[in-house]
Amino acid sequence: MDGLRRELGLLILLAALWGGSFLFMRVAVPAFGPLALIAVRVGLASCLLLPMLAWRGQFGLWRAHWPRIAAVGILLTAFPFCLIAWAQLSLPAGMASVLNATTPLMTALWAWPLAGERLSAPRLAGLALGLAGVLVLLFGHGARFGIQSGAPALAMLGATASYGWAGHMAKRWLPGLPPLVTACGGLCSAAALMLPLAWWSWPANAVAPKAWMAALLLAVLCTAAAYLIYFRLIDRLGATRASAVTYLVPVFGVLWGALFLGEAVSAVMALGAALILAGVLALGRRR
Repeated sequence: MDGLRRELGLLILLAALWGGSFLFMRVAVPAFGPLALIAVRVGLASCLLLPMLAWRGQFGLWRAHWPRIAAVGILLTAFPFCLIAWAQLSLPAGMASVLNATTPLMTALWAWPLAGERLSAPRLAGLALGLAGVLVLLFGHGARFGIQSGAPALAMLGATASYGWAGHMAKRWLPGLPPLVTACGGLCSAAALMLPLAWWSWPANAVAPKAWMAALLLAVLCTAAAYLIYFRLIDRLGATRASAVTYLVPVFGVLWGALFLGEAVSAVMALGAALILAGVLALGRRR
Protein backbone atom coordinates (compact mmCIF):
# COMPACT_ATOMS: atom_id res chain seq x y z
CA MET A 1 0.00 0.00 0.00
CA ASP A 2 2.83 2.40 0.84
CA GLY A 3 4.43 1.73 -2.55
CA LEU A 4 1.14 2.42 -4.33
CA ARG A 5 0.73 5.70 -2.46
CA ARG A 6 4.28 6.68 -3.37
CA GLU A 7 3.70 5.97 -7.07
CA LEU A 8 0.39 7.84 -6.98
CA GLY A 9 2.21 10.78 -5.43
CA LEU A 10 4.80 10.65 -8.24
CA LEU A 11 1.99 10.56 -10.81
CA ILE A 12 0.45 13.71 -9.35
CA LEU A 13 3.89 15.36 -9.15
CA LEU A 14 4.53 14.56 -12.81
CA ALA A 15 1.18 16.05 -13.81
CA ALA A 16 1.99 19.16 -11.78
CA LEU A 17 5.39 19.50 -13.51
CA TRP A 18 4.04 19.00 -17.02
CA GLY A 19 1.12 21.32 -16.27
CA GLY A 20 3.68 23.86 -15.07
CA SER A 21 5.51 23.73 -18.40
CA PHE A 22 2.70 25.79 -19.95
CA LEU A 23 3.03 28.38 -17.18
CA PHE A 24 6.81 28.67 -17.64
CA MET A 25 6.55 28.87 -21.44
CA ARG A 26 3.89 31.57 -21.19
CA VAL A 27 6.27 33.62 -19.01
CA ALA A 28 9.48 33.00 -20.97
CA VAL A 29 8.50 32.85 -24.63
CA PRO A 30 7.76 36.59 -25.12
CA ALA A 31 11.32 37.39 -23.98
CA PHE A 32 13.20 34.59 -25.75
CA GLY A 33 11.04 33.87 -28.76
CA PRO A 34 9.92 30.29 -29.55
CA LEU A 35 13.11 28.97 -31.17
CA ALA A 36 15.56 30.31 -28.61
CA LEU A 37 13.43 29.17 -25.67
CA ILE A 38 13.11 25.61 -26.95
CA ALA A 39 16.86 25.50 -27.65
CA VAL A 40 17.48 26.41 -24.00
CA ARG A 41 14.91 23.86 -22.85
CA VAL A 42 16.19 20.84 -24.78
CA GLY A 43 19.86 21.84 -24.50
CA LEU A 44 19.88 22.09 -20.73
CA ALA A 45 17.68 19.01 -20.29
CA SER A 46 19.96 16.88 -22.49
CA CYS A 47 23.01 18.05 -20.52
CA LEU A 48 21.30 16.89 -17.33
CA LEU A 49 20.34 13.47 -18.72
CA LEU A 50 23.65 12.67 -20.46
CA PRO A 51 25.51 11.83 -17.21
CA MET A 52 22.78 9.36 -16.27
CA LEU A 53 23.02 7.72 -19.69
CA ALA A 54 26.79 7.40 -19.22
CA TRP A 55 26.38 6.03 -15.68
CA ARG A 56 24.08 3.30 -17.00
CA GLY A 57 26.52 2.47 -19.81
CA GLN A 58 23.92 2.92 -22.56
CA PHE A 59 25.86 5.07 -25.04
CA GLY A 60 26.35 2.01 -27.23
CA LEU A 61 22.60 1.58 -27.66
CA TRP A 62 22.29 5.22 -28.67
CA ARG A 63 25.06 4.94 -31.26
CA ALA A 64 23.55 1.77 -32.72
CA HIS A 65 20.14 3.39 -33.30
CA TRP A 66 20.94 7.10 -33.51
CA PRO A 67 19.29 7.91 -36.90
CA ARG A 68 15.91 6.60 -35.84
CA ILE A 69 16.25 7.99 -32.32
CA ALA A 70 17.03 11.38 -33.86
CA ALA A 71 13.99 11.26 -36.16
CA VAL A 72 11.62 10.24 -33.38
CA GLY A 73 13.21 12.64 -30.90
CA ILE A 74 12.93 15.67 -33.16
CA LEU A 75 9.27 14.95 -33.88
CA LEU A 76 8.62 14.23 -30.21
CA THR A 77 10.44 17.27 -28.80
CA ALA A 78 11.86 19.98 -31.06
CA PHE A 79 9.01 20.30 -33.55
CA PRO A 80 6.03 20.11 -31.15
CA PHE A 81 7.80 22.16 -28.48
CA CYS A 82 8.36 24.97 -31.00
CA LEU A 83 4.72 24.89 -32.09
CA ILE A 84 3.53 25.01 -28.48
CA ALA A 85 5.91 27.86 -27.64
CA TRP A 86 4.73 29.86 -30.66
CA ALA A 87 1.08 29.20 -29.75
CA GLN A 88 1.70 30.44 -26.22
CA LEU A 89 2.69 33.86 -27.46
CA SER A 90 -1.07 34.44 -27.46
CA LEU A 91 -2.82 31.42 -25.94
CA PRO A 92 -3.34 31.33 -22.15
CA ALA A 93 -1.42 28.59 -20.34
CA GLY A 94 -4.64 26.89 -19.22
CA MET A 95 -6.11 26.66 -22.71
CA ALA A 96 -2.81 25.39 -24.14
CA SER A 97 -2.70 22.61 -21.54
CA VAL A 98 -6.27 21.59 -22.38
CA LEU A 99 -5.53 21.44 -26.11
CA ASN A 100 -2.40 19.43 -25.30
CA ALA A 101 -4.71 16.77 -23.85
CA THR A 102 -5.75 15.90 -27.43
CA THR A 103 -2.54 13.85 -27.75
CA PRO A 104 -4.35 10.51 -27.21
CA LEU A 105 -6.94 11.55 -29.80
CA MET A 106 -4.22 12.27 -32.35
CA THR A 107 -2.49 9.00 -31.48
CA ALA A 108 -5.73 7.15 -32.17
CA LEU A 109 -6.17 8.95 -35.51
CA TRP A 110 -2.67 7.87 -36.58
CA ALA A 111 -3.36 4.27 -35.51
CA TRP A 112 -5.21 3.32 -38.69
CA PRO A 113 -2.72 4.51 -41.37
CA LEU A 114 0.43 3.70 -39.37
CA ALA A 115 -0.45 0.63 -37.29
CA GLY A 116 -3.40 -0.80 -39.22
CA GLU A 117 -5.70 -0.54 -36.20
CA ARG A 118 -9.38 -0.25 -37.07
CA LEU A 119 -11.40 2.26 -35.07
CA SER A 120 -14.42 0.68 -33.40
CA ALA A 121 -17.70 2.54 -32.92
CA PRO A 122 -16.93 3.47 -29.28
CA ARG A 123 -13.50 4.81 -30.28
CA LEU A 124 -15.03 6.80 -33.13
CA ALA A 125 -17.48 8.23 -30.59
CA GLY A 126 -14.50 9.19 -28.41
CA LEU A 127 -12.86 10.94 -31.34
CA ALA A 128 -16.09 12.79 -32.07
CA LEU A 129 -16.34 13.97 -28.46
CA GLY A 130 -12.73 15.15 -28.49
CA LEU A 131 -13.24 16.97 -31.79
CA ALA A 132 -16.33 18.66 -30.38
CA GLY A 133 -14.28 19.87 -27.41
CA VAL A 134 -11.59 21.25 -29.72
CA LEU A 135 -14.19 23.09 -31.78
CA VAL A 136 -15.71 24.59 -28.62
CA LEU A 137 -12.28 25.90 -27.63
CA LEU A 138 -11.47 27.14 -31.14
CA PHE A 139 -14.69 29.11 -31.56
CA GLY A 140 -14.62 30.28 -27.97
CA HIS A 141 -11.17 31.83 -28.47
CA GLY A 142 -11.87 35.32 -29.78
CA ALA A 143 -14.99 36.91 -31.20
CA ARG A 144 -14.86 34.91 -34.42
CA PHE A 145 -12.69 32.18 -35.89
CA GLY A 146 -9.93 33.50 -38.09
CA ILE A 147 -6.21 33.31 -38.71
CA GLN A 148 -5.32 35.55 -35.79
CA SER A 149 -7.52 33.81 -33.22
CA GLY A 150 -7.44 30.26 -34.58
CA ALA A 151 -3.85 29.74 -35.74
CA PRO A 152 -2.35 29.31 -32.23
CA ALA A 153 -4.94 26.65 -31.37
CA LEU A 154 -4.25 24.89 -34.68
CA ALA A 155 -0.53 25.02 -33.86
CA MET A 156 -1.30 23.19 -30.60
CA LEU A 157 -3.15 20.53 -32.57
CA GLY A 158 -0.17 20.26 -34.91
CA ALA A 159 2.04 19.64 -31.89
CA THR A 160 -0.21 16.87 -30.54
CA ALA A 161 -0.41 15.32 -34.02
CA SER A 162 3.40 15.23 -34.02
CA TYR A 163 3.36 13.57 -30.59
CA GLY A 164 0.95 10.92 -31.86
CA TRP A 165 2.96 10.20 -35.02
CA ALA A 166 6.25 9.98 -33.12
CA GLY A 167 4.71 7.61 -30.58
CA HIS A 168 3.77 5.14 -33.29
CA MET A 169 7.15 5.48 -34.97
CA ALA A 170 8.94 4.87 -31.67
CA LYS A 171 6.97 1.66 -31.23
CA ARG A 172 7.81 0.56 -34.78
CA TRP A 173 11.43 1.72 -35.04
CA LEU A 174 12.74 1.46 -31.48
CA PRO A 175 11.22 -1.65 -29.88
CA GLY A 176 12.88 -2.78 -26.68
CA LEU A 177 15.14 0.24 -26.23
CA PRO A 178 15.33 1.64 -22.67
CA PRO A 179 13.24 4.82 -22.35
CA LEU A 180 16.27 6.79 -21.13
CA VAL A 181 18.16 6.02 -24.36
CA THR A 182 15.28 7.22 -26.52
CA ALA A 183 14.59 10.28 -24.39
CA CYS A 184 18.19 11.42 -23.93
CA GLY A 185 19.15 10.68 -27.53
CA GLY A 186 16.06 12.45 -28.78
CA LEU A 187 16.73 15.52 -26.63
CA CYS A 188 20.37 15.67 -27.76
CA SER A 189 19.25 15.43 -31.40
CA ALA A 190 16.70 18.17 -30.84
CA ALA A 191 19.36 20.34 -29.18
CA ALA A 192 21.72 19.87 -32.13
CA LEU A 193 18.95 21.01 -34.47
CA MET A 194 17.82 23.94 -32.32
CA LEU A 195 21.19 25.51 -31.44
CA PRO A 196 21.80 27.05 -34.91
CA LEU A 197 18.20 28.25 -35.00
CA ALA A 198 18.61 29.76 -31.54
CA TRP A 199 21.76 31.61 -32.62
CA TRP A 200 19.88 33.00 -35.63
CA SER A 201 16.81 34.05 -33.63
CA TRP A 202 18.39 35.04 -30.30
CA PRO A 203 16.68 38.20 -28.96
CA ALA A 204 18.52 41.46 -29.54
CA ASN A 205 17.61 42.79 -26.09
CA ALA A 206 18.84 41.26 -22.86
CA VAL A 207 16.52 38.59 -21.48
CA ALA A 208 15.05 39.53 -18.11
CA PRO A 209 15.99 37.42 -15.04
CA LYS A 210 12.34 36.38 -14.62
CA ALA A 211 12.29 34.87 -18.12
CA TRP A 212 15.63 33.13 -17.52
CA MET A 213 14.29 31.62 -14.31
CA ALA A 214 11.18 30.36 -16.11
CA ALA A 215 13.35 28.84 -18.88
CA LEU A 216 15.62 27.12 -16.34
CA LEU A 217 12.66 25.69 -14.43
CA LEU A 218 11.16 24.53 -17.73
CA ALA A 219 14.35 22.65 -18.63
CA VAL A 220 15.27 21.27 -15.21
CA LEU A 221 11.87 20.47 -13.70
CA CYS A 222 9.44 20.08 -16.60
CA THR A 223 11.81 18.24 -18.94
CA ALA A 224 14.79 16.50 -17.29
CA ALA A 225 13.22 15.74 -13.88
CA ALA A 226 9.83 14.96 -15.43
CA TYR A 227 11.42 12.41 -17.78
CA LEU A 228 13.12 10.67 -14.86
CA ILE A 229 9.85 10.48 -12.92
CA TYR A 230 8.07 9.16 -16.01
CA PHE A 231 10.70 6.42 -16.44
CA ARG A 232 10.18 5.42 -12.82
CA LEU A 233 6.41 5.24 -13.28
CA ILE A 234 6.70 3.16 -16.46
CA ASP A 235 9.00 0.77 -14.61
CA ARG A 236 6.72 0.48 -11.55
CA LEU A 237 3.22 0.85 -13.02
CA GLY A 238 3.62 0.01 -16.70
CA ALA A 239 3.14 2.30 -19.68
CA THR A 240 -0.67 2.12 -19.69
CA ARG A 241 -1.13 3.19 -16.08
CA ALA A 242 1.61 5.79 -16.34
CA SER A 243 -0.23 7.36 -19.27
CA ALA A 244 -3.01 8.32 -16.85
CA VAL A 245 -0.97 11.47 -16.25
CA THR A 246 -2.54 12.78 -19.48
CA TYR A 247 -5.84 13.26 -17.66
CA LEU A 248 -4.27 15.30 -14.85
CA VAL A 249 -2.00 17.67 -16.80
CA PRO A 250 -4.83 20.04 -17.92
CA VAL A 251 -6.05 20.30 -14.33
CA PHE A 252 -2.68 21.63 -13.21
CA GLY A 253 -2.18 23.70 -16.35
CA VAL A 254 -5.43 25.55 -15.70
CA LEU A 255 -4.70 25.78 -11.96
CA TRP A 256 -1.20 27.27 -12.35
CA GLY A 257 -2.44 29.71 -15.00
CA ALA A 258 -5.23 30.91 -12.72
CA LEU A 259 -3.04 31.14 -9.59
CA PHE A 260 0.11 32.73 -11.01
CA LEU A 261 -1.01 34.52 -14.19
CA GLY A 262 -4.54 35.49 -13.19
CA GLU A 263 -6.07 33.64 -16.15
CA ALA A 264 -9.84 33.33 -16.11
CA VAL A 265 -11.50 29.93 -16.44
CA SER A 266 -14.58 30.51 -18.58
CA ALA A 267 -17.59 28.23 -18.99
CA VAL A 268 -16.64 27.68 -22.64
CA MET A 269 -13.16 26.54 -21.64
CA ALA A 270 -14.57 24.20 -18.98
CA LEU A 271 -17.01 22.70 -21.51
CA GLY A 272 -14.28 22.18 -24.10
CA ALA A 273 -12.00 20.56 -21.54
CA ALA A 274 -14.79 18.25 -20.35
CA LEU A 275 -15.56 17.11 -23.92
CA ILE A 276 -11.87 16.48 -24.73
CA LEU A 277 -11.29 14.47 -21.55
CA ALA A 278 -14.51 12.51 -22.13
CA GLY A 279 -13.27 11.63 -25.59
CA VAL A 280 -9.88 10.55 -24.26
CA LEU A 281 -11.54 8.37 -21.62
CA ALA A 282 -13.79 6.78 -24.27
CA LEU A 283 -10.75 6.00 -26.41
CA GLY A 284 -8.99 4.42 -23.45
CA ARG A 285 -11.82 2.03 -22.56
CA ARG A 286 -11.21 -1.63 -23.16
CA ARG A 287 -13.82 -4.10 -24.31
